[in-house]
Amino acid sequence: MKTSSPALKYLLEKDVQVSKHFVVAVSNLSVFKSLRIHSRFLEISCDGIAWFVSWIAFIWLLSSKSLYQMQVNMLFGLVLDVFIVAVLKALVRRRRPVANKDMLTIGPDKFSFPSGHASRAFFVLLFFTKLYPLHVIFWLPLTAWAVSVAISRLILQRHYILDICAGAAIGILEALIIGFLWVSEETAFSIVGFVTEETVDSME
Repeated sequence: MKTSSPALKYLLEKDVQVSKHFVVAVSNLSVFKSLRIHSRFLEISCDGIAWFVSWIAFIWLLSSKSLYQMQVNMLFGLVLDVFIVAVLKALVRRRRPVANKDMLTIGPDKFSFPSGHASRAFFVLLFFTKLYPLHVIFWLPLTAWAVSVAISRLILQRHYILDICAGAAIGILEALIIGFLWVSEETAFSIVGFVTEETVDSME
């Protein structure tokens, strides 16, 4: 990522410094090894490919009319997330932390800004707490998961702090967009019926 703006250059340099200080501070903790193991699990739990495959399988295998609207809107949100993040990464082209070159990375892209894991995590969080609210008992675990995913990106040195903050903000924006463009139940029935090549009326 190249910039001619002194202010932006200063901000990015500070972002790198603070991010490195965070990683060093965590590295000094006795539970660091455990944190890294958990971070890798969190990385997988919010991987884009894993979400797409599992969600499409969920739609295909669990043919319940009461779930179609939720399933379709979530799928559209996941597609929107991939599109927005991919476009921004292609435009900004900020490189990932150097340490990432020697680590096994999930996903082929080499750009850091914004964090797709953070955007996806916060979109899912708002989806299931605001757009399609699950029981309140699930809100705290969902929040803890989303925040943990974001922090894990720093621990694994996949991103810098600004990447994470931008990703979280994008995830919130995506939830607002999906809420505004919320697919109706009737349209969701039609979409699922078209994809599965079955009529909704015959699906019980």
